[in-house]
Amino acid sequence: MTVTFRDRAVLMDGTLVLADLHFGRAATSAVEAPIEDGQDVLGRLEELLEATAPRTVVLAGDVLHAFDTIPSMVDDRLAALEERVIDADAELVVVAGNHDTMLGEVWDGPIADRYRIDERTVVVHGHERPDVEAERYVLGHDHPVIEIEGQRQPCFLQGPGGPDGAEALVLPAFNRFTAGVPINGMDATDFQSPLVVAAEPLEPIVRDEHAGETLRFPQLGSFRHYL
Repeated sequence: MTVTFRDRAVLMDGTLVLADLHFGRAATSAVEAPIEDGQDVLGRLEELLEATAPRTVVLAGDVLHAFDTIPSMVDDRLAALEERVIDADAELVVVAGNHDTMLGEVWDGPIADRYRIDERTVVVHGHERPDVEAERYVLGHDHPVIEIEGQRQPCFLQGPGGPDGAEALVLPAFNRFTAGVPINGMDATDFQSPLVVAAEPLEPIVRDEHAGETLRFPQLGSFRHYL
């Protein structure tokens, strides 16, 4: 299956997957963002829908940011997201993450713990190991960024670093105002997700959406000492 890397999201067999939207983060942060993060998420998703024309859109967990409160406008943002997906003639699938304890208060549709794209590929949030086996796990949760010459860039991680040699495909946080975690010196034990059991075979991938380029770096095991 071909994986197309886009702006903090991937397209796989007509399925657009993005993770860690963290709606409501700006409202709970002491740092004022230059733009309301929910508005930014919606605008960039709309661009992706137009560019990729997916059949299915999967939100791979941590749709919400706060564990115990729902800031104002969050329900409106989620409704607007659903409307944009419907307008694009796509199906919306919502997978729960560890932050989504109150998701049922603002989302009356189905909430899954995983989504299977095909017989090999399962989408999860990544905070816990699912009760199904797969050859490829697509997940979020860890918010990876790569630091090069003092500059941090959101990155994907892809390679046979999952359980029993399965492929792990870790997505960066779709919310641009969510702090990223530099992966330069990380070992498997540094990842929060139990689905990353080996860091060395993971390849960092950086998508430059403005230039339309996808940059793939060597595996961390051989590349990290250059960083």
